[in-house]
Amino acid sequence: MDHDSTDHPKPPRRARRGSQPDLPSPDLIAADVDPATSAAEEDDEARLPEAPEEPAEAIAEGPLAIGHAAIENAVRLAPTSAGVYRMLNAASDVLYVGKAKNVRKRLTSYARVNAPLPARILRMIAATVTVEIVSTTTETEALLLEANLIKQLRPRFNVQLRDDKSFPYILITGDHWAPQILKHRGAQTRPGRYFGPFASAGAVNRTITALQRAFLIRSCTDGFFESRTRPCLLYQIRRCSGPCTREIDFPGYSELVREATDFLSGRSHAVKELLAAEMEKASNELEFETAALYRDRLAALSAIQSQQGINPRTVEEADVFAIYQEGGYSCVEVFFFRTGQNWGNRAYFPRAEKSFTPEEVLASFLAQFYDDKPPPKLILLSHDIEECALLADALCVKVGYKVEISVPKRGEKKELVTHALTNAREALGRKLADTATQSRLLEAMAGTLGLPQVPKRIEVYDNSHIQGTNAVGAMIVAGPDGFIKNQYRKFNIKSEGLTPGDDYAMMREVLERRFKRLLKPPEGDAAKAKADDDSFPQWPDLVIIDGGRGQLNAVREIFEGLGLTQVSLMAVAKGPDRDAGRETLFMPDREAIKLEPRDPVLYFIQRLRDEAHRFVIGSHRKLRKKDIREAGLQEIPGIGPSRKRALLHHFGTLKEIERASIADLGKVPGVSAESARKIFEFFHAQAG
Repeated sequence: MDHDSTDHPKPPRRARRGSQPDLPSPDLIAADVDPATSAAEEDDEARLPEAPEEPAEAIAEGPLAIGHAAIENAVRLAPTSAGVYRMLNAASDVLYVGKAKNVRKRLTSYARVNAPLPARILRMIAATVTVEIVSTTTETEALLLEANLIKQLRPRFNVQLRDDKSFPYILITGDHWAPQILKHRGAQTRPGRYFGPFASAGAVNRTITALQRAFLIRSCTDGFFESRTRPCLLYQIRRCSGPCTREIDFPGYSELVREATDFLSGRSHAVKELLAAEMEKASNELEFETAALYRDRLAALSAIQSQQGINPRTVEEADVFAIYQEGGYSCVEVFFFRTGQNWGNRAYFPRAEKSFTPEEVLASFLAQFYDDKPPPKLILLSHDIEECALLADALCVKVGYKVEISVPKRGEKKELVTHALTNAREALGRKLADTATQSRLLEAMAGTLGLPQVPKRIEVYDNSHIQGTNAVGAMIVAGPDGFIKNQYRKFNIKSEGLTPGDDYAMMREVLERRFKRLLKPPEGDAAKAKADDDSFPQWPDLVIIDGGRGQLNAVREIFEGLGLTQVSLMAVAKGPDRDAGRETLFMPDREAIKLEPRDPVLYFIQRLRDEAHRFVIGSHRKLRKKDIREAGLQEIPGIGPSRKRALLHHFGTLKEIERASIADLGKVPGVSAESARKIFEFFHAQAG
């Protein structure tokens, strides 16, 4: 994918500079896009496809007989070699595209009148009036042609990859003496080096912004660059080195470009070591402003890697696919790993009938996915697919190098697949929950839980602490319009003599502080305004807490002590092994409630609980990070001056050390795996 220009254009003479910087063009603050290949950005997850409905009545014998007759006619002329067949209805619409090593044998299996075939296949046969056949030299060619035709024709009875488009890349241009960094889509014809694919434009934009801070490479267009007489705003905010007006010379700028290329090529450790050495050198020479610049560049590189999440240690280049099915829908989560870095992930929701197994959906999805894009050398799957070797051979033929497809059973590769599968399950859960409107979900919740009325205001409470320290409670609010974030509240626990870890006592303080304020009746004009107010209510119709029967009984006692009788209560207990989808719901004076895993009401309740957990954990971590920053690294057991210096050299700032994963911490010289784990747990200890 590299396109390197053979000659470096000579830099122009230094331009005259003025006293004030000009503002760059509006698209320069964000990552620049190659105008020749720019495309509309559609990074939102696709909507769920409409589920094909099963027919209410059995298939009539007449149409099925007509379909069998049409297929029998095709069998007589079908070749015994490899090929692709298309089944068409009376309107010449393509119903199904299939491939076979022996086309005649495959069509014969459809023509058998008494063959035990799935209902989906019988409906397809009943609608068929014509069969068209294309012969191919090999089965590999048939597979590639089948994938291409399915994407073009979108047959009703095939698995269909929806919302497919080209992925964005990062391009460092090679046709100018001062290379530009930009986002690129489409054909890679412009000279330069391409890095990708990235899962979304957002991932590319974030990476380019951080790379500008780290390597000070320009993002402006060549026309804007040539017209400069003084540096633009990006130079002033230290996101460009100013090559347009020779604020940096040609060798210096070329070195910055080389460092950026090395980082994107997977040699990030060497680049960070070099910057750390330069920072140390400048510090020793008392050039503190220069040392601060290197520190900020180190922090920018660490920010890129922290945003990438998982960065594998043993997987250099791979695409990871995991499929999850629920409620008749499928979600395929794809992760992209290049140069040992995670370059993003994306969820797909292919259209497929409910009778398709995960293996069938995934196999068809893969063939279509790589129809118009090159595969990596390694593809990891969550499920064993039929004809895995055939697909690998087809991809090898297409790209000219060996492609391995495997389902890992252990080690880091298995962990990557498991992580992708978790994301697939969560993405599908979010989509299923979003398919119903908020009002319908509230109505369904009222019916499922037996509430006296449809709730207009739901309050969810949660606590967070670590062994009683930095204890905080939180309340989130939801209603017919979704989450009402301007009414979220956090409660710093103030009770003296609180037993560390006493969740009941913390919940009591939170609820008393919340409801005693409501119990105080308004006076005068405020009372009249409250009586005439038909807006969003201040009193909740339903209170949800995270916990089981014990937490429910404790809150019930608190409410009885406050004299609250008009508010419904519910507790949500996590399933075995904390599995989402297996929660138990507890309500006063009722048996425990277990909803079906695909029930939209259950997904809605999970979203409410997860939002409360997210909000309270965020509030807790703000308090904890304040304490950590005051104490610094000295408070971490086993971290002495040498390791502290190594960590700061590697990451630049304490904030980036907090963000680092265990794997990234383990890459610091002198930091063992055990020390990396201790450092990570110090900053990310699970709050209770």
